[in-house]
Amino acid sequence: MTASGRRRRTTAAIALTAGVTAGAALLSACGPDDSAAQDTTAPPATGTTTAPPAGSPAALKGTAHGGLTISDGSRYVVMNGTRVDFGTLVRDLAWSPDGRTAAFVDGDGDLAVSNPDGIGRRIVARNPGGQTWSHPTFQIRAADPANGMPALDNLIFVIAAGGTTRLYAVPATALGATPKPIGLNAIPAEDAKPLPQTGNTWPNGGPAGASVYANPGTGKVYIRDDNLRQQGSAIAPGAEPAMAQGSEEEIVFVRAVDGHDHLFAQERTGDGGTPRITDLTPHATTDYTEPAISPDGSQIAARTPGGIVTLPADGSAAPVRVSAYKGLPAYRNS
Repeated sequence: MTASGRRRRTTAAIALTAGVTAGAALLSACGPDDSAAQDTTAPPATGTTTAPPAGSPAALKGTAHGGLTISDGSRYVVMNGTRVDFGTLVRDLAWSPDGRTAAFVDGDGDLAVSNPDGIGRRIVARNPGGQTWSHPTFQIRAADPANGMPALDNLIFVIAAGGTTRLYAVPATALGATPKPIGLNAIPAEDAKPLPQTGNTWPNGGPAGASVYANPGTGKVYIRDDNLRQQGSAIAPGAEPAMAQGSEEEIVFVRAVDGHDHLFAQERTGDGGTPRITDLTPHATTDYTEPAISPDGSQIAARTPGGIVTLPADGSAAPVRVSAYKGLPAYRNS
C-alpha cells in the first residue's frame, strides 16, 4: 500500500476514534510480541504523567532522551520515558521550534495549542463542523527589517471540506480565529506551471518560515519559501515530507519502492548545484512512514508497523527500533 493510501486509511481510523469519549480512549502500547494492552485505570488529571501499562516496557523505550515524542490519537502522549495525559484526544501533534508549545487537533476537531504537559490548552481556531482538520505545523520566522520581512508566528494546517483539501494558516497566538488559505505561487521561470491550490496535505515547517507539503493528486512533494513572496516549486515524487529547522535543504519524504515505503532525503550538494535525492532505506523489508527530523538535523524518526525507528539523517546506518509504541513520531526541542 502506498503512503497516501495508508494515510487515507489512517484518517478514517482517526475519525472513528473521534467518536469515542475521552473516558473510553484506549492507550495502544504493546511490546514486540504482545497484543494491545487496554488501559482500564481511571484517567488522571490533565497534565499528570502515568506509569506505562504493565507488561509493555518496550513501548516507552527510546523516548527518555533526545526529545522524541509519540502520539497515537488518544489523550496520551509518550515523552521522556512516560506518558502525559493531555485531557483530550491529541491528533497530529507538532512542536514549536523552541519546544515550549504543542499544537494538535483536539477531540472536538478544533486546532489547539498547550504547554508540553498538556496544561493551558487554548483553542486557536474552532472547527465550524462539516470539516476535518489535520496536521498542524508551526511557521516561525524572526523579523528581518533590513529585507522588509516581518516576524511570522503562524500555524499551517489542512482543512478537508466538500471532498477537497487545502492548506490554511492562522496566527499561533490567536483565540478562536478564522483560518485563511495560504498563497501557493510558483517560482518565476519560463517553463513554470501553476502550483496546485487544492489537494495539498501534510505540511511541515522549516527555517525562516519555509515549509514543505505533499499533493497526493500529483504524487509530488513541494517546498514553499515565504522569503520569496510565498513562492515554491515541486521537489520530487513522494509523500509525507519533513523539514529540518536548521536548513531548508534537509528534507525527508516517503516514496514507494518495490512494494515498500522507503525514506528519501534531499541531500546537500555543497556546490550550489541541483540537490541529490537519496534513498535512506534501500534495503527496506517493511514500510517506513511519517518521518520526523530531530532539532539538530542529525536523526530521523519514522513509523513502522512494529513501532518507531530512528536512523542517522545521512543514511549511514540502518534504522533501529527504539519503541514498540505505534503512533506519530515528533521531536521536541527540550
